Parts: sequence; structure tokens; C-alpha cells
Amino acid sequence: MKIPLTALLLCLGSLSTHAALDPAQVRQLAAEDSTDKVAAIRLIVQAADPEAERVLGAMADGQLYLAADKALIIDGDHARDAATGKAVKLPADAEAVTVNNRIRGELAGSLAALKLLDANPEVRLASARTLQNAISPDMAPLLAKALAQESDARIKPLLVSAHAQANLADPAPAARLTAVQALADAGSPGIKALLLPLTDKANEPDDKVRYAAIEAVKAIERRLALSETLASMFTGLSLGSILLLAALGLAITYGVMGVINMAHGELLMVGAYSAYGMQSLFRAYFPEAIAWYLPAAIPVAFFAAALVGVLMERTVIRWLYGRTLETLLATWGISLVLIQSARVLFGAQNVEVANPSWMSGGIELMPNLLLPWNRIIIIGFALFVLFLVWVLMNKTRLGMFVRAVTQNRPMASCVGVHTARIDTLAFALGAGIAGLGGVALSQISNVGPDMGQGYIVDSFMVVVVGGVGQLAGAVWAALGLGIFSKLLEGWAGAVIAKICILVAIIVFIQKRPQGIFALKGRFVE
Repeated sequence: MKIPLTALLLCLGSLSTHAALDPAQVRQLAAEDSTDKVAAIRLIVQAADPEAERVLGAMADGQLYLAADKALIIDGDHARDAATGKAVKLPADAEAVTVNNRIRGELAGSLAALKLLDANPEVRLASARTLQNAISPDMAPLLAKALAQESDARIKPLLVSAHAQANLADPAPAARLTAVQALADAGSPGIKALLLPLTDKANEPDDKVRYAAIEAVKAIERRLALSETLASMFTGLSLGSILLLAALGLAITYGVMGVINMAHGELLMVGAYSAYGMQSLFRAYFPEAIAWYLPAAIPVAFFAAALVGVLMERTVIRWLYGRTLETLLATWGISLVLIQSARVLFGAQNVEVANPSWMSGGIELMPNLLLPWNRIIIIGFALFVLFLVWVLMNKTRLGMFVRAVTQNRPMASCVGVHTARIDTLAFALGAGIAGLGGVALSQISNVGPDMGQGYIVDSFMVVVVGGVGQLAGAVWAALGLGIFSKLLEGWAGAVIAKICILVAIIVFIQKRPQGIFALKGRFVE
């Protein structure tokens, strides 16, 4: 009976697919020398055999043994031939194959490479990401095979980059040139480090490849510089959001009462410790809901800071209106009292306030640019608080009274506004907003008794530059101060950046003492 040629080819293909690994290569995995083991691992990976993952996985798990010059996989009381996968009798004298750190790292990269052929796209994606920092030239055949089969748009660019990295050591100049051109669109410092040796004639004899590598390195450096600038601007934006929350309350209290509150930074500290207290409470009594301690801390921080503000205004500040120097000294003394109180209650060391799980991670816009979720949420939270304050100041009766007292206190009192009550409410509102700033600050900074000291000067600068009592001015000044501070820090360091900012603000105030937005009215105190 004649067998059709097509059927014969299918049978042969099926047999080749399920063929066993080369016993000699598998036996070499148990070699004494680590270099021989690495060479065997790479040869097995190049073959891209479906059984390779089983054998290398067993080696990584410490289940590969040598007995009677044969490599075996022993799992408990069961033993199998590592090359064929057939069950064998459990030997009595099996010796475990030694796996050191070098072999363990090689196995991790090889197993990740083999998973590029997995049917599950999520497994392939995770493998491709893992491989970006563990590419060896021997992986080129496997990567080429995976690239030819890949159709997922998320995975294919990663495989193109990995295949190009593997081909950088190819003997053929044309292959190296293609690899360099493929990597020129990258923006990773790791890729730049790989290409830098190729810019030296001692390492790359081919002129075309060397010139292409030089251009690729320049392109990558431009992208890295752009990503660093954008990262600094984003960090400055989040810092500006914190300053905005601190300055909003200060703008209200300073604008209404003319009080220079040197304890305003400690109101941030009160809010941060409120977040720490709610975190401790949730851990002790509601551990299953620990991810939601932060929303619960927001009202607690607001009212705790507002209560401290009311006590300050009622007991000390009320008796010092119109006496600027005495008010400044008194509030500075209050700040010291609050700092020492925090040290007594919580200790002198910083306390841990962890990010909730839903604030972990970030959005990767570029290989070297990750926008963390905690900073994104802080920016959104600051804008939300700003909107609420705008509604309160412009659409409510209390806001109208606050604006009236800010513009002309005697006239507001003459028309029936209870200015003393407005002072208390305004101070409570400003302190509560500072408490909200403390909650936000606890997610990106250390929480300790002295944490507010670093923000009081910047908050006053925001108020003075923006214009007293002007929300729009506070927004522009806070965001501008935050962004320019971070950009200058990347260029000249933190100390020089702070000096430059202070000099710029002094020059600005000399030219425009009323701030960005002047307060409108017939009479301004």
C-alpha cells in the first residue's frame, strides 16, 4: 500500500516536534565547570525544544541529578530521564547538580526566553520584559523564531529590541548594522550602554556600523534628556500641588487677618499624623480594608487641623491682631510647642505611612519616564480641593463675608459682618486645608515632627508672589515655584536652585509688590 507523501511529511514533522533533547547536551548540564554548564544551557535554548523548559526548570529548582553518567530529574520518589522524559528506577547514588549564582542567573534568562513561545500572551509579555536586561548573543535564533511568530502589538517591539541586542555581536557587519539601526529608536540607558562600545574603532572595525552607533547614541541621549526634563517637571508639578494646598490656607488667614502664622507648617504635620493614626487604626481593627485608610484620613485630618487652628486663634492670635511682630513670635512659639507635642506622642523618629495598593505603580510614558500613581492622585486631589475652595469663596455666604473682610474690614463690620467670627472660621478653614496638604505630603515624604519646617517659607513665597487673598495667584505661584525649583535642582543642585528662586522672587517683588494678581477694591488694608 502506498503512503501519500503529504502524510509521510506530517508524520516526520510530528516526530521531530516531540523528539527528545540531545543526551550529550543534557549530560553537560552536570559538568564540573560553570562555563561548560552555561554553554550547555545556551545550546539547549538555541534548539527551542518544547522539552527544554522542563529540563532547565528542574535544574533551577534543584531537581536535576547525575547518576551513572546520566542526567535525571528526581522529584520526591519519582525519577525520569532528563533527556527523554521516560520514567526510570530511582537510583541510590544520585548526586545533585550544583547551581551557583552565575548558573542561576543564566537559567532565569533562558527560562524567560523559552517562555516567549508560550501560548498565553501575558506570559510572553512578562518574559519579553524580563529579557530586556538579560540578552545574550546565543539567544538570537530563539528570539528570531519568537519574533516571526509574534502578532501581539505589546510584545513585538520588545522582541525587536531583544533580537537587535542579541545581534550586536553577530560576525556579519550587515547584521550588526541592522541591529544598531533597530536600537536607535530606544530611549533606555541600558541600550545606550550597549551601543557605546561600538562607537570605538577598537571594538567596531566596520565604519558604517560605528557611525550608525554614534548617531544612535546621540538620539538616545536626546530622548533621555527629554524624559529627565519631563520627569523633573512632573515632580515639580506634584511639589507645586503640595505647596498649593499649604498656601491656600495661608492665603486665606493672611489675607483675612494679616497674621504671619509661623506654625502653619505644623498644621501640615497634624494632617500627616492624622493619616498615620488612621493607618494604625485600620491595621488594628479593619485589616481587610487597609487599602482605604487614606480616604478615611481626609476628613479626620481636615477637622483635626481645623481644631488646632481654632485653638490657636481663640487662645493666642485673637489678642495680637494688628501687632505683626508679636504675632510672628507667638506663632513661632506655637510651632515649637506642636513639634515637641508630636515628639512626645509619636516619638522623635519618622513614622511610616504606606501608600495604599491602588496608589502603587505608575504610568510608563517613556523607557526612562514613569509617572507614579501617588503623585498623579496628589495632583488631582489638589485640583479638587482648589475647586471646593473656589466654590466656597465665590458661591457661598461665608465666602462673601471672607472676601469682604479681606478687602475692607471696617466697612464689612459696619454693614453687619461679625468679623471676629469670620476670623475664627477663616483660620479654621485655612488650617483644615493645610491638614489636607499634610495627608497628601504623607504619601511622598517622611512623616516626622519637623516635616512642616521645610514648607513654611515656600508657602509664604507662594502667597506673596501670587497676591494676598488671590486663589488664581496662589495656583500660578505654587505650580511655577514647584516646577522651576525641580528644573533648577537638576541643573545646579538643590542649594543653588533655592538661592536662584529666592533671588528671582526678591527681584519680582521689587518690580510688582502686589503679586501676580493684585487685590481689587476701593480700600485695601
